Amino acid sequence: MVNTVHLRFNAADRSYFAILKKEIHALAASAGFTPRKLAEIDIIVAEIVSNLAKHAMEGELFVKLKEEEGIQGIELTALDRGPGMSDVPKMMADGVSTKSTLGQGLGAIHRLSNICQIYSVKGWGTVLYVVVYNKALPTRIKQKKTEIRSLVVPKPGETFCGDGFYAKETPEHIKLFLGDGLGHGKDAQAAVDLAIDAFKICPYDSPLETLRFIHTSVKRSRGLVGTAAYFDKKDKKWLICGIGNIQSRLHNPVGSKNYLGYNGIIGHNIPNTMKDQEIEYEKGQTIVMCSDGFKSRWDLSKYPGILRNDLSVAAAAMFRDFSRNTDDMSIAFCKVTI
Repeated sequence: MVNTVHLRFNAADRSYFAILKKEIHALAASAGFTPRKLAEIDIIVAEIVSNLAKHAMEGELFVKLKEEEGIQGIELTALDRGPGMSDVPKMMADGVSTKSTLGQGLGAIHRLSNICQIYSVKGWGTVLYVVVYNKALPTRIKQKKTEIRSLVVPKPGETFCGDGFYAKETPEHIKLFLGDGLGHGKDAQAAVDLAIDAFKICPYDSPLETLRFIHTSVKRSRGLVGTAAYFDKKDKKWLICGIGNIQSRLHNPVGSKNYLGYNGIIGHNIPNTMKDQEIEYEKGQTIVMCSDGFKSRWDLSKYPGILRNDLSVAAAAMFRDFSRNTDDMSIAFCKVTI
């Protein structure tokens, strides 16, 4: 089982904790986790929310199911606006506490999880990223040269999500698509779902031709904006084409390059004259795509060292600081190592 949309939980108030723990347990149980793993997930969730209650401000927890090589996993991302930590390794050690407790919370989370990463800045807050798999992963997974992560969340109060992201890889290309259905709610989700279904089967290796293919496939829907970004493994370059206000930026250690989409609405009216923009690959390059659920003036350089972590940590930090919370929100990252 895989979730394309994250579940978002308010962890700022202890009154929500019982419901939060119950829902995450039910989600993991539905995915077939063993009783032992379920018990470990319960402990991890309890420790996360306990830490948020003791140390954090405006704490939130994002949860989704994921899968690697057919092995089921669950991803937990906690973020806050608390005091932050100046020495993360020290705080991970058992017996260290700033609140006169036993100091075993972060240590227990680290021991029971397959992945546990913390990004914290004094005076800014903390992002805690945890993944638990139902069984051990093959070694080859850790050697993958492509890392793709996304954070997709409905507008607060909505069950349906009009934003969507999908990635696929072929021997020649890495293909990404991020779409935002017009408005929000059920009809917006229907539009972006149709677009992603079309993207999955699209035979073209050009983002431009892909958008035209999607345009034809979603004409009976509300319509959407969207961007397709393809990495050509042979020629070592990115091809990007977008319609509407999806933000796309190629970030590298010394700067970034922005891509602006064409005016139009996929499924209704798109320009006749469009072309793919080519951007050469640079070492350390990361592509970031996000919907207009994010403010436009975001800057990855304000998070020193964050890209040394899993890209989900950067996605959570960006969400914390730049999400509007007035619409569906989606952000996707991709890093290719050659």
